[in-house]
Amino acid sequence: MPRPVLDASRVHPSIRDTVANHHRHMVDQVEAAIAKHTVLVVGMALNPMPKKARATLDAAGIAHGYLEFGSYFNNWRERNALKIWTGWPTFPMVFVRGVLVGGATDVQALITSGELKKMLA
Repeated sequence: MPRPVLDASRVHPSIRDTVANHHRHMVDQVEAAIAKHTVLVVGMALNPMPKKARATLDAAGIAHGYLEFGSYFNNWRERNALKIWTGWPTFPMVFVRGVLVGGATDVQALITSGELKKMLA
């Protein structure tokens, strides 16, 4: 699944550390939660889709962890680090066994198809 990412050789050496570590604490926090939870939902306040993803998982009886980073009014710069890291443009970001599976509608489709159950087996 290649996606365009600016090659490090095209980033000036004086800013590579900044690029590599910009809001790295966000990525580290999600990585730690992924290691702790089989299913993890990463969301933000006031966005109805993380709530929908969690309700869908609850209705299917699937335990999950949840991280919430700000709202529409704050923390958007920090959340951008997660979008850059994953390549996923919206919230929620749902991880199953460390694999990004998408957002709320994607989780619903995986449940409906039975794929999520296979991933959890």
